Amino acid sequence: MRKRKIVADSSADITSLEKVPFGLAPLKIIAGEKEFVDDETLDVAEMVTWFDTYSGSSQTSCPNPGDWLEAFDGAQEVFCITITSGLSGSYNAACAAKEMYEAENPERRVLVIDSLSAGPELRLLIEKLREYILAELPFEEICQKIKAYQETTGLAFMLESLRTLAANGRVSMAVAKIAGVLGIRLVGKASDQGTLEPTDKCRGEAKAL
Repeated sequence: MRKRKIVADSSADITSLEKVPFGLAPLKIIAGEKEFVDDETLDVAEMVTWFDTYSGSSQTSCPNPGDWLEAFDGAQEVFCITITSGLSGSYNAACAAKEMYEAENPERRVLVIDSLSAGPELRLLIEKLREYILAELPFEEICQKIKAYQETTGLAFMLESLRTLAANGRVSMAVAKIAGVLGIRLVGKASDQGTLEPTDKCRGEAKAL
């Protein structure tokens, strides 16, 4: 049986997977001279506490092709899922890694899926891929089935705070502070093009839900 592996960047919020080999290509958050690597070693509480007092700008860094190659390593068939290409270069880097991996190993195959989303929707795709792999379906059939399944999924989200958007320059710090004082929640969804679009603003969590 060919060795198969599911690989994703850390936007899927998964660091390991039961029954099927899993590889992680972490994203990074860079704020001034501080860098947080989004892998299993990340202390989320420490990061949140640090950002509570940080007033400068921040940015994210996607996995590079080398990171993806490291995550692919050892597998004959790879099923790779990335955060939406509308927000990150992660998908393009994974595609570059696919070309290199298959060129160096002609008998190996890689499917790269642009999730057009983030977070929980990636997890749904990963869990469905695991189901197909455990059923021992052929590579080509898995490729067809996962693309069809992706058409049935979607993402809705609610932001409790706009501070991160303010830190990377997407909204003004003043707007973020006012929204925090008023308890404004931003509600949105992932579009068919892979952008995250706000659909409403609500005051308070109950109304947002």
